[in-house]
Amino acid sequence: MANLIIIPTYNEIENIENIIRKIFSLDELFEILIIDDGSPDRTAQNVKELQSEFSNKLFLEERTGKLGLGTAYIHGFKWALEKDYEFVFEMDADFSHDPDDLPRLLEACQENGGDLAIGSRYVKGVNIVNWPMSRLLMSYFASKYVKTITGMPIHDSTAGFKCYKRKVLEKINLDKIEFVGYAFQIEMKFKAWKHGFNIIEVPVIFTDRQEGNSKMSGGIFYEALFGVIKMKIKSFFKDWK
Repeated sequence: MANLIIIPTYNEIENIENIIRKIFSLDELFEILIIDDGSPDRTAQNVKELQSEFSNKLFLEERTGKLGLGTAYIHGFKWALEKDYEFVFEMDADFSHDPDDLPRLLEACQENGGDLAIGSRYVKGVNIVNWPMSRLLMSYFASKYVKTITGMPIHDSTAGFKCYKRKVLEKINLDKIEFVGYAFQIEMKFKAWKHGFNIIEVPVIFTDRQEGNSKMSGGIFYEALFGVIKMKIKSFFKDWK
């Protein structure tokens, strides 16, 4: 059975063909769903050109405008659940998530009992390459902050390189996911944890993008900062069984 990798894109023309070819060169059976938010640099057109070469395993969903990372993944999750995929991945297009780590995330869920596997930058020290110190410290202490507020036993709560078992996405009410940016990654982990799923952190090395521009912004961090408190308070009034 194939496994689906969801890759949201906005202006990733420098990376998209290379990341697709790299994933399809792996021994594991992966299929790819690109969710493009109307990239003016013709990222979607590049994907369409590759579909003839990778028919029946490279898929494209086009949206109009930048609608947010979280909504892109929710769109992809719902698309995947309409099919028969057992394992569904989140991954960036810019090679900050190393495609060679995909089999390790799959193994954590397929062989080692994980329901959600996280490519973790912080489970064994700090494994980040080429980030400015200000961004590294912000990310590291954001994860510490989230762990303190929520109680989640997760070192890298903001990680976006993940593998879900199908049953996790079926259990979480995707229509009730509130956050669209940085906090989306926290919310998905928090709800998986509260529902009692087994979460495994797989150590990875995160390398900052070499091509294209980062989509991070200060507003994304503020959403996470205040959203975590709101999310924790609301969790007291929900039956997680």
